[in-house]
Amino acid sequence: MERITATYYIETPYAVEKAAQVLAGEQSSGTFVAVPGETEALKQRFAARVEEIEELETVCEPAIPGAISPSGQYHRAMVRVSWSIENFGYNLPTMVSTLQGNLYEITQFTGLKLMDLEVPSSFAAHFSGPNFGIKGCRELTGVTKNRPLIGTIIKPSIGMSPEETAALVKTLAEAGIDFIKDDELMASSANSPFDKRVEAIMKVINEHADKTGKKVMYAFNISDEIDAMHRHYDKVLESGGTCAMMSINSVGLAGVKAICDRGELAIHAHRNGWGMLNRHPLLGIDFRAYQKIWRLAGVDQLHVNGIQNKFWESDDSVVNSIEACLTPLLGGYEVMPVVSSGQWGGQAPETYRRTSTTDLLYMAGGGIMAHPAGPAGGVRALQQAWEAAVNGLSVEEAAKEYEEFGLSVKKFGKK
Repeated sequence: MERITATYYIETPYAVEKAAQVLAGEQSSGTFVAVPGETEALKQRFAARVEEIEELETVCEPAIPGAISPSGQYHRAMVRVSWSIENFGYNLPTMVSTLQGNLYEITQFTGLKLMDLEVPSSFAAHFSGPNFGIKGCRELTGVTKNRPLIGTIIKPSIGMSPEETAALVKTLAEAGIDFIKDDELMASSANSPFDKRVEAIMKVINEHADKTGKKVMYAFNISDEIDAMHRHYDKVLESGGTCAMMSINSVGLAGVKAICDRGELAIHAHRNGWGMLNRHPLLGIDFRAYQKIWRLAGVDQLHVNGIQNKFWESDDSVVNSIEACLTPLLGGYEVMPVVSSGQWGGQAPETYRRTSTTDLLYMAGGGIMAHPAGPAGGVRALQQAWEAAVNGLSVEEAAKEYEEFGLSVKKFGKK
């Protein structure tokens, strides 16, 4: 029988082997005490198995509260555990409950993080994955392979009327932007009802497409209750839109998959709340495992933060996240990494140097909106930055070569 395997980074005051068995038992047929009915035959079929243990360092302070070590020592290890697919079939919410679930509550652990997961090839027959992915998003926006999609976020995040937002979209579209999105804080506010915003924005985008042949991809934030999300999705679709955005941690796995399964709009997955799940090195979930779950659900674009970002995440972590998104899953399932968070053109050369890819959606909010030559200048500066990056120019060389990018360096370079 096929099995799903998960890799955990653990810390425990107990023997690592004993703690690993607790993990396997708690998340399959066992509990804290033997119970009637837990026969050997049942365990043989449904019990989780500890497949491998790699012991690491021992420390003197626990990472998070848990059992107190009598010896004052806490042992760390990588542990691989597997489950029969019979335990949950192709039910993603139950799979996640099994792989994570109560594990974070168990007192035997003073640290636990889901690092990676491996699913059997039969998943490909049950989950179609992203409907558009990198190739489809390039086709929808008309952006060729030699550069990323250049995008921005509507700023101010909330408070603009539909008409004000549409006027800004017009400026950005005329400047050559590829992608624009609602901020995650904007869904349907008192002064910008969802339907009116869609109508105003898509009028501008459709008129621009009729004139130029280029349709800007706008990710409307449809995050809401499930019925409302379907209504919002319908509105975007009937208005000629090509993309919908969801705050995936807020909407939840089943809700996101229900929308992705429709397959008519590209889905932009915003991971706001990510730090809560990942920021502690010994608690939560690593991006390698996280992005696989959402790829199975079917998202087309997924945030990965950015080089020299405004948040806590290191450049190494961002590079690893981009690589994870671009690593094939089940023979395909490509998802477009979304680079954002305090970006401007100055990070483009280092991003390209470290990743060697242009298969990105590269987004700058303030880096475009606060450009000295206005949003139009900000768009041109981003395009110039990536042309320079692919051609091997440094920031200093590009600043001399391109006027708008040079203005970016003067404005943002010291930040």
